[in-house]
Amino acid sequence: MKEPYYITASKKMCQEAGMNPNEPSRPKKILSEAAFKEKRETYSEILSVVSFFSNKLLDSLKGTPILVAVSDAEGYLLNIEGDASSKTVIEQFGIRSGSLFIQEDTGTNVISLALQQKHPISLIGDQHYHKVLHGIACYGTAFYIRDENKKLGSVSIMMPIQFQNPLFLTMLSQSVDSIERELLLRKQNSKLDILNQIMLSRTRNGIVITDEKGITTEFNDFAQKVSGISRNLVIGRNIRESPHTGDYFKEVLEQGIVFTNEELMFEDESGDLVVCLFDAQPIYEGNKMIGAFGQFRDISERYLLQEQYNYLAYHDDLTKLPNRRYIKKEIEDIIEEIHTGEHRTLALIYIDLDRFKVINDNFNHSYGDSLLDEVSKRLSNGLGENEVLARMGGDEFIFLLVDFDEPDYVTKKAEEILSLFDQPFSVKNKEIHTTASIGIAIYPDYPLSYEELMVYADNAMFQAKLQGKNRYVVHTSKLLEGMQDEYSLEIDLRKALENNEFLLHYQPQVHNLTGELVGYEALIRWQHPVHGLLYPDKFIKAAEENGLIIQIGEWVINEACTQNKLWQDAGMQPLKMSINLSTQQFLTTNLITYVEEVLERTGLDPQYFVVEITEYMAMEYDYSIRVLKQLKALGIGISIDDFGTGYSSLNYLKNFPIDSIKIDKSFVDELLKDENNAFIVRAIITLAHNLQKEVIAEGVETIEQLNFLKEHHCDISQGYYFSKPLPPEEIEKRYFQ
Repeated sequence: MKEPYYITASKKMCQEAGMNPNEPSRPKKILSEAAFKEKRETYSEILSVVSFFSNKLLDSLKGTPILVAVSDAEGYLLNIEGDASSKTVIEQFGIRSGSLFIQEDTGTNVISLALQQKHPISLIGDQHYHKVLHGIACYGTAFYIRDENKKLGSVSIMMPIQFQNPLFLTMLSQSVDSIERELLLRKQNSKLDILNQIMLSRTRNGIVITDEKGITTEFNDFAQKVSGISRNLVIGRNIRESPHTGDYFKEVLEQGIVFTNEELMFEDESGDLVVCLFDAQPIYEGNKMIGAFGQFRDISERYLLQEQYNYLAYHDDLTKLPNRRYIKKEIEDIIEEIHTGEHRTLALIYIDLDRFKVINDNFNHSYGDSLLDEVSKRLSNGLGENEVLARMGGDEFIFLLVDFDEPDYVTKKAEEILSLFDQPFSVKNKEIHTTASIGIAIYPDYPLSYEELMVYADNAMFQAKLQGKNRYVVHTSKLLEGMQDEYSLEIDLRKALENNEFLLHYQPQVHNLTGELVGYEALIRWQHPVHGLLYPDKFIKAAEENGLIIQIGEWVINEACTQNKLWQDAGMQPLKMSINLSTQQFLTTNLITYVEEVLERTGLDPQYFVVEITEYMAMEYDYSIRVLKQLKALGIGISIDDFGTGYSSLNYLKNFPIDSIKIDKSFVDELLKDENNAFIVRAIITLAHNLQKEVIAEGVETIEQLNFLKEHHCDISQGYYFSKPLPPEEIEKRYFQ
């Protein structure tokens, strides 16, 4: 990307001035302590406003080592807030409060450039003239008194270059916009005394005035508009009775306390949410308190924008219903309450539309989407108290029922849902008939996980399909049988290692840019003597519960390394082999020594062996970073699997010795149907690349998904589009002959 002209001009000026790029240029003018104190007092109100919004920015980026710096219009640095260790580092370059930042003294810097330009700017890496600053990314913009177009100063954010992200510039612009709005409001208010504020009903602030006893004497038009309460109902009443501000005014009148920027939330007369910043203070005549003054400023728009960001992460873009991530959190929270002894009832009604694929094939996907939207509306009309409706993806919906008295309530609800499909749906002037198959799972009187409960509901729904569709099946009658099957499977599992019944299938990983095969993921299978080939979802949980997972995990490591070395010795191109570590295996004390012993015994070069961990494993930070560093010291690769579905933290990515990040299949599945998932995938790729990590997408099944990933520079893909996991002999036939 071409360097902006003003950065080029600044660097040229530095060169012509004879500045040495290898030696940092420090500010030559630093305010004395008294002068600095005086300047800060002059800017005190401005700094309080900037600090309020910059702290919100810092809170939203918690975990990222950033600094927020504020200067005056001349370039004097007035305040720095943020990461303490980063502040210590920049002080070595002379970046501290009281310093004057002008290009003639300090060269190309974000403060000077931000003050020069009429727009937000970024200054990243080698765009700095001095090399000591090449490891820093900066974003900055000036802020003004809007009605006078008078420049007041600048706000800049700084961070290590690996955390750079264009979104920071947008966030900074939004914060400065809020700062300018707030400063303008304060300036307007400061020009008016109390009597003028009472008279000017057009003010954008809600004004409340009381006498010394708390009796309300003024309640202006904007206060009426925001609160939805008529002035006639307020004047003459004691402000302490107000449900919104009464407690605040009580402390103002009785203790002389001053409140600033208190956040209030209530509904207006239309039932819409109103969010205000509220100030209150006593009014004095001489030394005598003669009343209280309060004002509130409507920040609903800013608040609702933030709420929208949070909403998108947990709601389906098509139907606006809660999504899979939302319902998972809700169920896990309720299960946790049940486990801690709280009396709760819980049931899932899992709904799958019948013949939805036929509808999509006979019409098109736009009809399918419209049908899903109409179904969601009709299902929403059937929602009762203590019920949540969510779209799980595709044509699957779920009702979450809680705190009901009898199981009959659940089956009656299922019957009501089935009846909602009796009438056809009107989709683009066509009548479309569909029915639903429903699976019911009621939480039993013994501990069960979210995943198990979902499996029970899904299995019941599948049985409803098998029995002819347009019906419901209750899984409770199958629970004992299922448990007996699991117990039988557990007995067989103990013999499986001894009888050499496990085997590995290998799924190819393909480089998106070159199309070349770059590695495999080794996936375990169980060749059961009775049930045939079993996939991990049938036995891994049982292995974790009975402690066999560690032995199985060691077998996987040995088998994968052995197979990879055999292929290399046969003359095949050396490729990376990935295996999944279980949580129990990750926590064992002999993991490092076992991996080291297998690599030495098989003779496999460590660079061709990769272990995949989950975000959940990384929660024990101190233990995890120690183990990962020891694994990395062996020379092997480390990848985070299913990224974005667990306990994501920038801190993990920054400090852990991770080589690659795997985007979870759930995001790839809905990539082209859900703009939120597409946004998340783009963000993960950008974040990973900025941290110098490789990105692998799993579950790629269509050319459209692959093209999207290529377009956004995802490095590697795996999935059924390329190949399902294959046994070794099939791998050899397909890729090595």
